[in-house]
Amino acid sequence: MENVHLAVEEEDLYSGYNDYNPTFDSEELENDVGFQQAVRTSHGRRPPMTAKFPGTAIGARPLATSFGARIPLASSMGRPMTGAVQDGAARPMTAVRAAGYTSLTRGSTFDPLGQSRGPAAPLEAKNEDTPEEKIKILEKKVNDLIEESCMAQSVGALQLALDKAKEAGRKERTLVRQREQSGNADHINLDLTYSVLLNLANQYANNDMSPEALNSYQVIVKNKMFSNAGRLKVNMANIYVKQKSYPKAIKFYRMALDQISNAHKEMRIKIMQNIGVVFVRMGQYSDAITSFEHIMSESPNIKTGFNLILCYYAIGDRERMKKAFQKLISAPLGIDDEDKYIPSNDDTDSGLVIEAIKNDKLHTMERDLKVLTEKYIMTAAKLIAPAIETSFATGFDWCVDMVKSSQYVELANDLEINKAITYLRQKDFNQAVETLKTFEKKDSRVKSAAATNLSFLYFLEKDYDQADRYADLAMTADRYNPAALINKGNTVFVKQDYEKAAEFYKEALRNDSSCTEALYNLGLTYKGLKRLEEALECFLKLHAILRNSAQVMYQLAHLYELLEDPQQAIEWLNQVLGVTHTDPQALAKLGELYVAEGDKSQAFQCYYESFRYFPSNIDVIEWLGAYYIETKFCEKAIPYFERATLIQPTQVKWQLMVASCYRKSGNYQKALQTYKDIHRKFPDNVECLRFLVRLCTDMGLKEVQEYATKLKKAEKMKEIREQRVKSGREGSARSRREGREGSAEVDVKAESKLLSPLLDSGRDSGRSSSSTKGERLSAKMRSLPGSNEPYEASSPKEIDASYVDPLGPQLERPKTGAKWRVEDDDFADEELGDDLLPE
Repeated sequence: MENVHLAVEEEDLYSGYNDYNPTFDSEELENDVGFQQAVRTSHGRRPPMTAKFPGTAIGARPLATSFGARIPLASSMGRPMTGAVQDGAARPMTAVRAAGYTSLTRGSTFDPLGQSRGPAAPLEAKNEDTPEEKIKILEKKVNDLIEESCMAQSVGALQLALDKAKEAGRKERTLVRQREQSGNADHINLDLTYSVLLNLANQYANNDMSPEALNSYQVIVKNKMFSNAGRLKVNMANIYVKQKSYPKAIKFYRMALDQISNAHKEMRIKIMQNIGVVFVRMGQYSDAITSFEHIMSESPNIKTGFNLILCYYAIGDRERMKKAFQKLISAPLGIDDEDKYIPSNDDTDSGLVIEAIKNDKLHTMERDLKVLTEKYIMTAAKLIAPAIETSFATGFDWCVDMVKSSQYVELANDLEINKAITYLRQKDFNQAVETLKTFEKKDSRVKSAAATNLSFLYFLEKDYDQADRYADLAMTADRYNPAALINKGNTVFVKQDYEKAAEFYKEALRNDSSCTEALYNLGLTYKGLKRLEEALECFLKLHAILRNSAQVMYQLAHLYELLEDPQQAIEWLNQVLGVTHTDPQALAKLGELYVAEGDKSQAFQCYYESFRYFPSNIDVIEWLGAYYIETKFCEKAIPYFERATLIQPTQVKWQLMVASCYRKSGNYQKALQTYKDIHRKFPDNVECLRFLVRLCTDMGLKEVQEYATKLKKAEKMKEIREQRVKSGREGSARSRREGREGSAEVDVKAESKLLSPLLDSGRDSGRSSSSTKGERLSAKMRSLPGSNEPYEASSPKEIDASYVDPLGPQLERPKTGAKWRVEDDDFADEELGDDLLPE
């Protein structure tokens, strides 16, 4: 009762309305220390500024609010007001504190989050020893293994993916056993089992383990607890297709088709397309046509339309080929128009969005689909054009007209250009040129393409003026056409204006940095300019783009050879042979480099392989023959020189080498026969006669005198020929000197003076043909060239008539019973010079 205050009857009803509460004084908040501390920190201390209502237990200070104690009024419910006087009796005041709340004591800390009570108690640790926890942990491991297997397969690690799938299968079986042991067999996760088996089957199929994959799929398909498992028969059919078991594949495709409802239209269409493709592989085109026609009537697409055209082409049905081609070009692509990627100038935000999606994966996929569609249409047109009409040109024109009336109008011009290219393949050059010339008045893109092709054609025909003209026309139509710039550079290159050609190739590279032709030609241009380092840089860049190009690697090898780095050249040539194992020129070049390095064993291996792949290279044959002679295996050199004789039958030196090899190897009878054959073909050859005299002398044959006489005659003729050539050189030099002095007639007189003694001698030989002198002169006349034949001019130095055998000194002949031996050999081996060969 001490805390109860009774209402005073004399209390003023309007008291307290003018009292001022400093709590609402906003102007003094800056000076309020408690308020500023509370603003700076959420844990600041601030004394409570609680209003004290008159007549309550909190305080007796009156407050001028609408809830203040003004006069005792009855509530709307008929309940007397707290602290009001009713019927003249003072009612005790009740507490204003609500139930469940505690008033903040003065001086307590502001702590709404309860941080002053300290950290929360730690959570109760899970008991992992319980069966349920073990099952959950094992189930998570199985899911992780499936995911790891799929990720490994996506990056190409097929064996790792299979190992993970097998481990997932083992752990899943362990999981099933644990559930059965714990009495929770009804709670087995069928979805997890299905995932494990399906992933395992897929990984078996990816690793080409077809029997295991089929068994795994069969386990899933036969289990009736798995819903929609019948679709996996498509996977089994795909495996049978890979195994070329086409009847089984069709059987499983049809079983899968029966188990898929009509609601899944796209899947049914794809399965029927697979069935049609299998029928094509089996050669059953009628059944394939039935499947493809059904697809084109239900859901037409480009690939099926193209396959249908192929089937009609296989059975030779012209009219249905035309209808199928019309269906092909009318099939919807299912992609948006390219206009949506053109930014508008008004809306900046939409322009930014278009820039962002212009090269995203979706747009890339749309472009690839459009390119594939154009490829199918072009291929189909080229395929059926000769078949649907009586002539190729008529059929192609029909295809062009159909394409012009379809959504692929821009393909019509490309078809026309392909028509010209087809004419080229048919060796009809004039028709190709005429077809391409029709594009000169069309739009710039097509005109540039046609002019580029015409320029290239004329370049191949070596009509460089026309090639240059059409290259200029192509550049005028489209300056950014790299092919036109390359053709222009080629026409300048053949004129050996390498600097200008390099400018055109560089411009082509600026327009298309991936233009490999321009980069290759630029390297050749620098090579022609002797700027080998820049050429090397070009070909190294090109090698980074075309890793397996034998031409690029060969150019690198040649450049390193020119830069005097034979080891690098050998390395690059070995890389060339790694790409083209049977290139005889590369093998011969590698052998040449090994010879320069002094490694004759490696060189022999390269030359031998080169000869094996191309046995007509005279340089390789000569090196191999010389190698066997140098290593004292003369009999092995004979086949190579005999082949050289077949290649160059008018060159006496190869036949002399064959005879010399026989002589060096001790087969004198064969050598003698060979020399006789040579003498019959080349009766004036001095070297052959020398060896015949020597062999007949050594063997004691009677023909020795005959061959000695012929040898003397041949030597005399040789001397006359040398004098004739020498006097001809002197006369021509004198004529040139006199001609420079301005006398044009002196040349004729000098020539007549030069020829007249020989002609007179010819007349003398006709009068005294029976005498020896007459024979010599007659032989002289036979050896001289005709009046209309030019004289051969050789070097002005004296001709060495001596001969040294290129096979080296002769092996000592076994002693025989001959009565006499020539001590001084007048016919020692001498070197066979080119100037001693018959003319």
